[in-house]
Amino acid sequence: MFVPNHYREPDVSWMVDLMRGNSLALMASNGTPADGPFATHLPVITDPQWEGRPTADLAGMPLLGHMNRANPHWAALETGSVILLTFTGPHAYVSPTVYDVTPAAPTWNFTSVHVRGVVEKIESTAETLAVVQATVRAFEKEFGNSWDMSESLDYFRKIVPGVGAFRVLVTKAEGMFKLSQEQSPEIRERVVQSFAGRGCTRHEQTADLMSRLP
Repeated sequence: MFVPNHYREPDVSWMVDLMRGNSLALMASNGTPADGPFATHLPVITDPQWEGRPTADLAGMPLLGHMNRANPHWAALETGSVILLTFTGPHAYVSPTVYDVTPAAPTWNFTSVHVRGVVEKIESTAETLAVVQATVRAFEKEFGNSWDMSESLDYFRKIVPGVGAFRVLVTKAEGMFKLSQEQSPEIRERVVQSFAGRGCTRHEQTADLMSRLP
């Protein structure tokens, strides 16, 4: 991903927060010349057993994910291959009206993290079930209402043979936080106000990130 210097994240925590807050990633990997590349939207979490600290490019961070084994992407996926995970965060269209100058051009403020890593397919049913349970715990804590899955474990065991779980060891991550950094503080504030007044969650989240810029 091409990231101009002024659109890079102020701190690695911005990338980690975006990934955790927008965990439905797009996983892309190469296929055969006949099939072309594969891409699948799927939930991804940080391995809860990892006790390390994020590096500047997240190298060494272990991630967990899963998909339907009936998906041709699963059959094409090979342990040891390199995959790309794309996490998309808040974004919003910027109208030239906020600049109050002519000539001007519209643009789109957006946030995204691209993660490259080496994949390891998990074949064990017990480990696959553990990945599913870890994913439930992570998302219930972040987005849900602390749902107790204990009474559904027998159901999980019935469906888990159809689940393809995997690990990814991150080799490199890049964040793109295009938030009007090239504009003057006055214009950035106009953009923030225009987003905040829309009554739309992603506009408000984009405005919040802009307000947090150094």
